[in-house]
Amino acid sequence: MQIIIDSTAKCVNQAAEHFYALLRRKPDAVLGLATGSTPEALYGRLIAQYEAGYISFRQVTTFNLDEYVGLAGDHPQSYRHFMQEKLFDHVDIDPKRTHVPDGLHTTPENAADYDKMIGAAGGIDLLLLGIGANGHIGFNEPGSSFDTLTHIADLDESTRQANARFFASPEEVPAQAVTMGIHTIMQARSIILMAFGANKAQAVAAAVTGPVSSDVPASVLRLHPDVTIYADDEAAAGIKV
Repeated sequence: MQIIIDSTAKCVNQAAEHFYALLRRKPDAVLGLATGSTPEALYGRLIAQYEAGYISFRQVTTFNLDEYVGLAGDHPQSYRHFMQEKLFDHVDIDPKRTHVPDGLHTTPENAADYDKMIGAAGGIDLLLLGIGANGHIGFNEPGSSFDTLTHIADLDESTRQANARFFASPEEVPAQAVTMGIHTIMQARSIILMAFGANKAQAVAAAVTGPVSSDVPASVLRLHPDVTIYADDEAAAGIKV
């Protein structure tokens, strides 16, 4: 595990370099993508590089980490909508190559199909993660088994409260999500985790310095052979020496 501590802007630029290098080396790369406020600036950088002619997404395939149960893809707070607005609509990616879990047709069988699609695409080359304040990755909340594949997950109340700012009221935040499981995440060949802000400091410290435990799902990343964590000074406050 490599840990890069720098300003938010420099972390975003360095993380973007991972994507640039991969897409230049492997134009048909398979990317795993995250949503939320953390990756927005990164997606902006990728759009800028595409517009400048440095990279192309024409042959790229993407798989998003998760989606809220009960939200259609055109719902303003769905993660499909987020990805269209923040990345897909601004680059030359083939819509048929973009995959986000289906929030409406949520069955264990459909969740299992998501893993099959990832496998059929050759597996994920580079997976982008954020980290929840409670240490979750994807929507694998504390207590999640390290053996899980894509599945329907119950969201912790703390997660729902943290995401309430995106909805008109806390009651509108879905109680479940379809998420890549921890085993699915760990199958990615390379992983980037980005963490910004003081509210992530406790989770980052627990993931990096505490025991590898399902109590802090992100701690499992210490068992992966190729993980880079980009954290700004506030998020890294608990691990800086």
